[in-house]
Amino acid sequence: MPTISLTDRVEALLAGPAVLPIVAAGDPVLRRPAEPFDGQLSEPLLARLIEAMRATMHAAPGVGLAAPQVGVALRLAVIEDAAGVPEEVRAARGRVPLPFRVLVNPAYEDAGGGQVAFYEGCLSVPGYQAVVARHERVRLRAQDERGRAVDEEIGGWPARIVQHETDHLDGTLYLDRAETRSLSSTLTQEAVERWAQPTAHLAARELGFRMPDSD
Repeated sequence: MPTISLTDRVEALLAGPAVLPIVAAGDPVLRRPAEPFDGQLSEPLLARLIEAMRATMHAAPGVGLAAPQVGVALRLAVIEDAAGVPEEVRAARGRVPLPFRVLVNPAYEDAGGGQVAFYEGCLSVPGYQAVVARHERVRLRAQDERGRAVDEEIGGWPARIVQHETDHLDGTLYLDRAETRSLSSTLTQEAVERWAQPTAHLAARELGFRMPDSD
């Protein structure tokens, strides 16, 4: 059987609905390191893929989407967060508005501030949330969609989004880093009331797990 080129696969994907199908956990594409982007797609095709990923992220809705989540094994992600949450949640989580941006070949490292643990979810693992401890601040290195270098420090919830999406590009799901005892359904009001709290301390007490960022 002839091998289908990446260009042909992306063209075929974009020929379908404007909102792309999101790959669910269990698909091998989510468990393999994505290929660094090095011009494999033409500029117009890359722009079309980015716009389709943005539309898909908005429709889900979500605050980030990595290319492997739509079946494209490239180191490419889009992120955006309007941070439309109560002030108490915003203050506890450092959840501030994050304008739309594209991350090409991103990598991150700890930039200090310790670790913070909150519930998070994933569009590829629908129906659940779990507590994950992540760096409070990271140094992000990447390129944007025009190939311009990105090198900056990011903190709070935007740093969590960057870590989550970059992990996707390494074949890592948030569940790999999660406190498994915290796993909670998003389908029942009682569970939602626990994971939607500004912090995960109530869930830790009631579900019997230790907060990963505790001393």
